[in-house]
Amino acid sequence: MNSVLEQIYATILPSAPYVIAAYALIWAALLVYVVYITVRLRKTEAQMAVLEEALLAHSGKAVEGAQKEDVE
Repeated sequence: MNSVLEQIYATILPSAPYVIAAYALIWAALLVYVVYITVRLRKTEAQMAVLEEALLAHSGKAVEGAQKEDVE
């Protein structure tokens, strides 16, 4: 093996576990963030569905009330 390559490998290889650990930590943090955002998104969608139902129920009553007033 070339002596230059031996020096490069001797410099790089001892730090390889730290580099691998850093990448693993970044990927784990990204995964946790994506799961967190997904859970929050589902909660928000559920809240919006409840609000839409309430709005439809409220506007349905308002339309029925307006129709009753028009009939009278």
